[in-house]
Amino acid sequence: MKSPEPPKRGEIWYVHSGGKRHAVVIVSLDARNTSGRVGSVLTIPFGSYGADGPTSMRMEPGETGLPEPSFLKAHFISVTEKKDLIERLPRRLSQSQMRELVAMVNRAIDPDARYEEK
Repeated sequence: MKSPEPPKRGEIWYVHSGGKRHAVVIVSLDARNTSGRVGSVLTIPFGSYGADGPTSMRMEPGETGLPEPSFLKAHFISVTEKKDLIERLPRRLSQSQMRELVAMVNRAIDPDARYEEK
């Protein structure tokens, strides 16, 4: 991790993954994110294609700071090593966007989770 500040919940970061740079949102709690004893964070990746659905959400460049529209894909929640975080983007998700993202994660693992199409 190149930034001296630890990652925070809701922040958008570029990470090294599989030899490439990918954008992710930090979703783990800040107690974990800022701990010097824990070397990883929980992340949700952005993808360049997709559709709005129970576990994915389209976000525009003005919301994310990414160069193109992107899709958050909550069904791909993963553990990311802090050392693989390479660049913090200036924007972060709002509280309402984080609530929706947490609901999407819940829908990815709970077959009874509520979902209303927009």
